[in-house]
Amino acid sequence: MKTKTLKKQSLLTVCAAITVQLTLGIAYIWSVFQTGIAENIFRGDNAAAGLTFSLLLATLTIGSVFGGKLAVRYSTRIVVFTGGLILSAGFFLASFVTENQSWLLWVTYGVMGGIGMGFTYSTTIACAQKWYPHKKGLVTGIIVSALGFGGVVFTPIVESLISNFGGAGVGEAKTFIVLSAVFLTVCSVGCLFMKNPPDDYAPGSTFTKVIVTEIKKDYTPKEMLKTLKFYLIVFAFMLACMGGLMVINFAKPIALEKGLGEMATLCVLAVSMFNSVGRLLWGIVSDKLGRINTIIILLSGSAVFSLFISVVTGYWVLVLIAVVGLFYGGFLSTFPSLTADIFGAKHMATNYGFVLLGFGAGAIISSQIAGYYKNIAASDISLMLPAFIIASSCAFVAIIMMIVLKVLRKKTVCDIIG
Repeated sequence: MKTKTLKKQSLLTVCAAITVQLTLGIAYIWSVFQTGIAENIFRGDNAAAGLTFSLLLATLTIGSVFGGKLAVRYSTRIVVFTGGLILSAGFFLASFVTENQSWLLWVTYGVMGGIGMGFTYSTTIACAQKWYPHKKGLVTGIIVSALGFGGVVFTPIVESLISNFGGAGVGEAKTFIVLSAVFLTVCSVGCLFMKNPPDDYAPGSTFTKVIVTEIKKDYTPKEMLKTLKFYLIVFAFMLACMGGLMVINFAKPIALEKGLGEMATLCVLAVSMFNSVGRLLWGIVSDKLGRINTIIILLSGSAVFSLFISVVTGYWVLVLIAVVGLFYGGFLSTFPSLTADIFGAKHMATNYGFVLLGFGAGAIISSQIAGYYKNIAASDISLMLPAFIIASSCAFVAIIMMIVLKVLRKKTVCDIIG
């Protein structure tokens, strides 16, 4: 009876995590807001408008760190509810921002939205991983793929809301109010079904390929911060995500200026869909090939395909945007699992929050680079090529870091066995 109860609770937790993450996927359709916000609030400055999205992703790391600590001290339920409240308040207040106080959008949508999202993001992943310790790649892939799929679900909805509320440059404000209500409702209900497993929880598993090099130690955040492996992971994450974030941030403007017209929204849907598929697919692959091997494959693909975004024409733009989204999505499922593999599950929510610092830094840097070259490019999107060359070069550097991490990890295991 106890086994059935635990199984039911594990499924409820994963389903609740999926629902919450699906809603958080709204953050990944920023390119739907980009053009209208840039023109109406930031006087045509694409870099300034894009910084809003980057700040959300950057402060997500802060929210993840503090949310992880609070989840250990209190409960996942309280942290998820609080995160939804902060996120909802940020979007609601963003609806009142005008051109005269444009910087307030960075504070409301960016900082408040990011902190609220961070509270819910890593805590839901960590909670679900504890229920399925032998299938971290699979369960993490399922949950974070929901976040990516949220972009697919909400893109047409948000497009419709903006249109019905007055069109680009006008309808964003009222759309923010609607999304605020969605965040509050979903997080308030979803948190009720989330619970960590008992301390003595040890599920049986038919998963036979357990990675023998895993180190059975739960690192505290303080211990983790003293390791070289942590810094390799953080900087690799920062460099890895840049190409994907550039595409996600500017998918619609790139498509419009490539002459795709009405297909611009389809490009946003494509990057969101393949982002979601990539999270699930590469999460499963990483359970088979290992996290580091999978990340090296993802970095290689991202490095190559990012170079062609600004030079291809016609429907190839749609194809390449989708492929870059596929590889980018893999980073968001493999890096959480890699963190849990190396540093343990007990403090995973907080530890992954620190790892996300790399992601946050990459978000800010990539948006400024892409925004700068987008301003230069104007209607000639091929002039954005230097931005994607930088992103590709960063991915190659990250490959070297992953190789070093692999060597260090093997050495540590050999030392323990010896």
